[in-house]
Amino acid sequence: MFKIHREGFQPLSLVATILAISLLSADYWISNQILNVVIFIVGGGVMLFLLYFFRNPSRNIVPNPHHIVAPADGKVVALEETEETEFLKSKVRQISIFMSPFDVHLNRNPVSGKVVYYKYHAGKYWVAWHPKSSTENERTTIGLQTQNGTLLVVRQIAGVFARRIKCYLQVGQPIVQGEELGFIKFGSRVDVFLPLNAEVKVGLNQKTKAGETIIATLSN
Repeated sequence: MFKIHREGFQPLSLVATILAISLLSADYWISNQILNVVIFIVGGGVMLFLLYFFRNPSRNIVPNPHHIVAPADGKVVALEETEETEFLKSKVRQISIFMSPFDVHLNRNPVSGKVVYYKYHAGKYWVAWHPKSSTENERTTIGLQTQNGTLLVVRQIAGVFARRIKCYLQVGQPIVQGEELGFIKFGSRVDVFLPLNAEVKVGLNQKTKAGETIIATLSN
């Protein structure tokens, strides 16, 4: 069954209203059949893109306390050891997933547990795959604690065209692996920062599915 995420209701309604007004205005004031066809094709194309972009496909999610699942659909663009200085303040393993405008943009919880940290940062709009985007772009930093006590960070990052980051979590909230974490509108990226003893299960350029693809495993 094809489902549209609730984040798409407003932009779809807006485009549909603009399209209807444009067609009626062109027909009343100009009565140009060719212009009507052009407006219909352009507006219809935008509507189809938005329907595709805001799709919310069902996922087969089986929670597992030892698994870290992908928080986003997209492509793995970074696998490295780095330092997370905002919350964990330690050396970590970083896995970055880039979402093109054609990927599903609903983000999902990578683990079950609870939210222990949250902060929104205003910032720049580097292209989402740029290394500076993780620390300089508009972003949210979300600290999670697994049911076994392991701490990790998920960072939603806006790209060049992303201007709307939505996070549905708040500090103290219990979370379930695979359930909705947030939504980023248009091209963007999600970084995951894990303990050094986490075993990475994905490779560079590998495609991921939020809630289904196992990107790492934990020993405890």
